[in-house]
Amino acid sequence: MLRFLGNRLLQSLVVLLGVSAIVFFCLFLAGDPAALMMSPDASRAEIDTFRKAMGFDDPVLAQYLRYLGKALTGDFGLSLRFQRPVLELVLERLPATALLAVAALAWSTTLGFVFGVVAAIKPGGLVDFLVRTVALAGQAVPVFWLGLVLILFFAMKWRLLPTGGYGEARHLILPALTLGAYYTSAVTRLVRASLIDVMGEDYIRTARAKGLSPGRVIIGHALRNALIPVLTVQAMYFAALLGGALVTEIIFAWPGIGRLAVQAIQNRDFPLVQAVVLLASTVFVLANLMVDIAYVLLNPRIRL
Repeated sequence: MLRFLGNRLLQSLVVLLGVSAIVFFCLFLAGDPAALMMSPDASRAEIDTFRKAMGFDDPVLAQYLRYLGKALTGDFGLSLRFQRPVLELVLERLPATALLAVAALAWSTTLGFVFGVVAAIKPGGLVDFLVRTVALAGQAVPVFWLGLVLILFFAMKWRLLPTGGYGEARHLILPALTLGAYYTSAVTRLVRASLIDVMGEDYIRTARAKGLSPGRVIIGHALRNALIPVLTVQAMYFAALLGGALVTEIIFAWPGIGRLAVQAIQNRDFPLVQAVVLLASTVFVLANLMVDIAYVLLNPRIRL
C-alpha cells in the first residue's frame, strides 16, 4: 500500500511540474510578455522599465526556475490589476467556488444516484425509459440557457429568489441548480450503466439464488463494484467545478475563481491567470490521487 501511494505521489508531482512549465512558457508564445501586460498606450521606456522590474530580461530558463522556486513557497507575484499578492486573491475567492461546487455536486450526486439505481432495477422498462430521456435532456441543455431560464422564472417572474449575489443561502440555490443539472444527468447514466453491468456477474446470480432480497443484492453486493467508475467521474466533476464554474459564476455574479479568471484575462493580468490555472491543475491532480486511494479501498486488487 505504501509503495502504491509513493508511486502515485511521485506521478502527481511530475504532472504538477509539467503543468507549471506549460503555464509559464505559454506566457512567451504571444510575444513580449512585458508589452502584453502593459497598456497599449505605454511608451517604449515604460515597457523596458517594466520588463526589467519583472525580470523578463533574464534568460527564459532562469526566469522559470525563479518562478518555480517562488511558487513552492506560495509566492506567485503581485496582481497587475489589483496590486495585491496573487495567492491572497485566489484564496479569497476559493471559499465561494468551493461552496458552489459542493452544493452543486451534493444535490446532483444524490438525485443522479437515486435515478440511476431506480432505472437499473428494471432496464428497458417504462421507468428506465423516462429516466434515460430526462438524463439525455439534462445533458443537452446548455448551462448558460438554463441559468437564464431559472433567473427569468424564479427571480424576475415569481420573485422567489435573487438574480445573483453572494452571502445568503438563497443566493446559492439558482447557481447550484444550474451548475448541477448537467452532472445529475451524467451521474444518472453512469450509475445505471455501471449497475446493469455488475448485475450480470456470477456473484450477483449466486446472491439471488441464496434467496436474498433485491435490496440486499443491490446495496450489499452490486453497488460496491458499481461505485468504482462513479468515483472516477465524481472526482473529475468536483475538480472541474472547483477549478472554476466560469459560465455559472458570471451569470449569477458569483464571486468565485471562474469570475476572477475572466477578470484577469480581460485585464491581461498574467500572474493571476497563471495562479488560477495552476490551482485548477493541482485540484485535478489531487482528485486523481484521491480516486486512486479510493480504488484500493474498494478493491485491493487494483493496485496490482
